[in-house]
Amino acid sequence: MSTPSLQRATLMVAILTSFNTPFMGAGVNLALPKLGAELGLDAVSLSWIATAYLLAAAVFLLPFGRLADIYGRKRIFSFGLFFFLAGSIWAALARSGALLIAGRVVQGLGGGMVFGTATAMLISVYPPELRGRVLGWNIAAVYLGLALGPPVGGWMVGAWGWRAIFWINALLCLTALLLTWRYLDHEWREAAGEAFDRTGAALYALAVVALMYGLSALPGRSGVLALAAALTGLVLFLRWEAGCASPLMEVRMLRENRVFAFSNLAALINYGATFAVGFILSLYLQYVQGLEPRHAGLVMMSQPVMQALFSPIAGFLSDRFEPRLIASTGMTLTAIGLAMLAGVGAATPLSFIGLSLLLLGIGFGLFSSPNTNAIMGSVERRQYGLASAMVSTMRMLGQMFSMGMAAMVIALFVGHTRIAPQNQDRFLGGMHLLLGGFALLCVFGIFASLARGRVHD
Repeated sequence: MSTPSLQRATLMVAILTSFNTPFMGAGVNLALPKLGAELGLDAVSLSWIATAYLLAAAVFLLPFGRLADIYGRKRIFSFGLFFFLAGSIWAALARSGALLIAGRVVQGLGGGMVFGTATAMLISVYPPELRGRVLGWNIAAVYLGLALGPPVGGWMVGAWGWRAIFWINALLCLTALLLTWRYLDHEWREAAGEAFDRTGAALYALAVVALMYGLSALPGRSGVLALAAALTGLVLFLRWEAGCASPLMEVRMLRENRVFAFSNLAALINYGATFAVGFILSLYLQYVQGLEPRHAGLVMMSQPVMQALFSPIAGFLSDRFEPRLIASTGMTLTAIGLAMLAGVGAATPLSFIGLSLLLLGIGFGLFSSPNTNAIMGSVERRQYGLASAMVSTMRMLGQMFSMGMAAMVIALFVGHTRIAPQNQDRFLGGMHLLLGGFALLCVFGIFASLARGRVHD
């Protein structure tokens, strides 16, 4: 039985780590123009600053979620914080684009270990009747990081340079690691003694890497071949998992657990349609609107503030009402916000952009915690690590797809050159296509969210 002190300590550590990554990511987005100028990076290379982290995290999430169930969630979580700390220091010291991207890969390794276990630890110590509320607070921490990342990150970049983003990230990682060692005096390993599926992990990793490379290399021949390899790898992975005695991912859950399957699909669609918005708008506000990083951060702040405000409310409501109704309402508002942003131009008032982001933030705040509550409430206790990893994997795969689409559109419309006034119209054309496609994707997400069925008796 979990004690109140263990519950508070676990929630505190989970909130800190949930805040840290989006805070860093939002700050890095604001730093991209200055970072690109200092290291001599073109538009496509800039997209890989974010994509490298997401790719590594997506590759390692499922394997480490399963390893956490077998060998201990606290143990894997602690190792993840250590790698995240090391990757942050590496990135802060990087003197070239290649070294910075390598540091982001190390951060992604740590992120995969942390986010494949954090939600599972949180769910393990709180009773079911408080699950939605606790998840709401934890997700609110994510959005608080997103809210503070643009203005604080923009101010830090202006005052101390882009490296300050990674140094503050390293400090937060170290704090979380010390708190974990000091106050989390319990271990969770409900699947101890079970085997680890190495073949499945390798097939999954190869499929994810091929997918990301393929998206970034389109429309070239290598991109098409990589996407074909990704599809083949995914089919082989699912077939292997279906016949494996101790699988990395229980395919049966996707076939037989309707709530689990459609909630994960809805999460994949939602993150796939929203993550690159911060990246593309950061470039738009600074290159097209001509704003300084700190001013661009203030404009972008409206979205995560709404997400932070509405996530705890939505989580609380999902303990009492059907999560699919709340989450589907959020997906609808997200689609409307994206459709509004898809029409912006060089002379669009900042008030309109802020209003669109406000609507987008409310929608995402209403979607995320009820959807996570539905996923975690649809599995057995011994599967918490897997379910937590699936939640994070859908998030990372969605984010990776979102950034992959952004990289592809930039490569097609701008190419391997820096964004400048002479190619501003091409950048805007790509941005309109990207955000319009994301809005359409969210429309399909509404139906996936509604199709999951009932969660509460």
